[in-house]
Amino acid sequence: MTPNREDYLKLILELGGDQVKINNKQIVSGLVVSAASVSEMITKLVKEQLVEHTPYQGVQLTTAGLKKASALVRRHRLWEVFLVEHLKYSWNEVHDDAEVLEHVTSETLANRLDGYLEHPTYCPHGGMIPKIDQLVHEKKREKLSDYPVGTKVRIARVLDERELLDYLVSIDLGINEEYTITNIAAYEGGLTLKNQEKTVQVSYKAADTIFVDKL
Repeated sequence: MTPNREDYLKLILELGGDQVKINNKQIVSGLVVSAASVSEMITKLVKEQLVEHTPYQGVQLTTAGLKKASALVRRHRLWEVFLVEHLKYSWNEVHDDAEVLEHVTSETLANRLDGYLEHPTYCPHGGMIPKIDQLVHEKKREKLSDYPVGTKVRIARVLDERELLDYLVSIDLGINEEYTITNIAAYEGGLTLKNQEKTVQVSYKAADTIFVDKL
């Protein structure tokens, strides 16, 4: 499925585009699309005044863009919680169906779903679920790829992207797990994480989309 403007807005927000500029390379990686497609969509979003673009630096959400992205994220993440907690989806299965459901969810339905779920604060991927009309400002965190060997970390949040989630399931890496980084291969190679239960090998590409808390 080709990403639409809503997908771009949500990704820019997930990458921290409410506070910093996000470059095209990050968007290409996050949505698995061509650089040309990203440039074309960014031009449209600028015209719609949903993002501001600074040459050679990247894009940042405008107030209108942040408001729209926050509303989309609220509906999407509420459905993810429902699918995981009540329909027994795994965390890598929820994205596609939540994507469909968010687009047919009215504000009234979203509010009732929020109440039914007893007002969850985080989605299965560690992302903040905003309240009614609240803007999303994710806690500022460094990425797993930013830390050196010997650092102890907790997996706090990952990008809500199907291929990434499938990969994390395949290597048995989950939210809130704690590890020590024991090895980093040269030239942006993979990372080795260890705790008392297991050893996990994480690619550099994945580590660059995993947000952690340093312990």
